[in-house]
Amino acid sequence: MILTTKDARDMSSYLCLVLVCMMVEYELRFAISWRFIKAEIVVRNSLFRAMVIEDWKNCCISKKFPSYRNSRVITAFGWLVSKREDDEAEGLWRIRDTLYDFTNFIDKHPGGSFWLKETKGTDITELFEAHHLSTMPASLIDSYKVREAMNERIYTLTMHENGFYQTLKRRVRDKLPTIDVKRKSNSDNIHLALLSSTFLSVVLTARWNSLLLLILAGTLLCWTVIAAHNYFHRRDNWRMYTFNLAMLNVCGWRISHAMSHHMYPNSYWDLELSMFEPFLCWIPNEHMKTLTLRYMSFLIEPLVYAMTFLLDYLTRISYSIRCTNIMYWHDLLTFTIPLSMYLCSDLTLFMCLRQWLIIIMVASFAFCVIGLNAAHHDPEIYHEGDAVREDRDWGLFQVDTIIDRSDLKSSQFLVLTHFGDHCLHHLFPTLDHGILPELYPIFYETLDEFKGQLREYNHFQHILGQHRQLLRVTSNLKPPGLM
Repeated sequence: MILTTKDARDMSSYLCLVLVCMMVEYELRFAISWRFIKAEIVVRNSLFRAMVIEDWKNCCISKKFPSYRNSRVITAFGWLVSKREDDEAEGLWRIRDTLYDFTNFIDKHPGGSFWLKETKGTDITELFEAHHLSTMPASLIDSYKVREAMNERIYTLTMHENGFYQTLKRRVRDKLPTIDVKRKSNSDNIHLALLSSTFLSVVLTARWNSLLLLILAGTLLCWTVIAAHNYFHRRDNWRMYTFNLAMLNVCGWRISHAMSHHMYPNSYWDLELSMFEPFLCWIPNEHMKTLTLRYMSFLIEPLVYAMTFLLDYLTRISYSIRCTNIMYWHDLLTFTIPLSMYLCSDLTLFMCLRQWLIIIMVASFAFCVIGLNAAHHDPEIYHEGDAVREDRDWGLFQVDTIIDRSDLKSSQFLVLTHFGDHCLHHLFPTLDHGILPELYPIFYETLDEFKGQLREYNHFQHILGQHRQLLRVTSNLKPPGLM
């Protein structure tokens, strides 16, 4: 299927019109709200202490309603600023009820300095436990202890030594030495093949001007980005930067995905809920989504899917110009794609940029179709406002917020490119996806002991459930374990 000159011109005009509208919208939005955003950052503490919390804002996993949700523009940076205020860690790092000063350890941290730099002044209990399977870090931090915290933790989820998560963690730690490491190298090979195929397809798209190849290039870019997600949960490595090829940013996603979504899924603290609101709102709360918005979300959903990557990039640029810089050198990596198209074809620079933007939109659409229908949204899944089980174990909470994909488990390629083995990945984010299948016998055994259940749907069932969740406004009165 060949893209004619007229078709290309029409598509280009439409895309340019959309981009102009987006830029106008963002200029107006930031012009109106900038003075208020700045004021909120300066007087945030006093403002939120005086804020009246309605009943519907009561958070099921914390004693506070997260203050970042009162900001007019929601970003990963703003989430961290608010978390420092809400957690009251006194400018240090809090693990359970103890304060630590890791200032002199930041540059020595084996996982990279980013994790400690960004989390200073916050409660990192869940992050610390989920990202360290070894017992060594727990013994090392004693030398950085300052004192006991003055206030109780605001988070009500637990990690008791004999609870579900710590029991499972000990069993996984004992199992790991017996697992074949070749499965990890398979993930590396799949990622490298996807990366190479992406650049080959974009070059062929530019040379042959084919619509079919353009769609293929966007799909391969989407799969490369999802596969790269396997790597940014770990210590710094080159593969994680391939996440940036689609206008996303690995640092921003380490905050919004690893620190926010992974630790507090489907709660008010989850940025992967709030960043889509009010266009797509999965929290079953009539105060947050009117009847019109509920049904409008079905109509605007395709546009939101296609524009997510572009809007993410534009938001970070605007925020960096008007507020605080949140752009990095590796944000330029996304331009290696149009550069490759320009150097390896006879197309003009304008034509290369035009085709690249369409590829980005295809990748964005595919990413949302996969990601937003991967595991977390269905009326049977816990969302903020639903009843929670009596056992507040953090690991069981993760299980209750997930229904896994049953149609992926037979293929490591599908697991790596479609957010498969999702529940185990949430519980042990630093482990390679290739290793996770070996842990299922232990996982099922521990679930049975603690009355948990791993639920599974195919992708079609997830898509139906996600749209039913967009319409739901009534809270589940029974916890997931009793439904």
